[in-house]
Amino acid sequence: MSVEAIEKVTQTEQEAKQRKDAAAAESKQKLQTAQRAAQRMLEEARTNAEAQARQMMAQAQAAQRKQQVLDQAAQECQTMKQAARSYLEQAAELIVEKVVNG
Repeated sequence: MSVEAIEKVTQTEQEAKQRKDAAAAESKQKLQTAQRAAQRMLEEARTNAEAQARQMMAQAQAAQRKQQVLDQAAQECQTMKQAARSYLEQAAELIVEKVVNG
């Protein structure tokens, strides 16, 4: 084989190695970019999930507070009804006494 042919083969091998190295570097860069994008997406999903969970908890707590207020109001209503019934009895007795005694 001539010197020119050997140099041509050597040059071709070097070019092939350079292309291979460049392709490996590009592949590594794309992988890192994809990993960073995946990490950002994961963090964003986690943040959204946490925000949604906080919102759901706040709604549940608000509903619980609302129910407590309603329960308390119902209890107070019941107490007022009982008090009114006792006054009604007293009022009826008073009316009967005034009608009878004139």
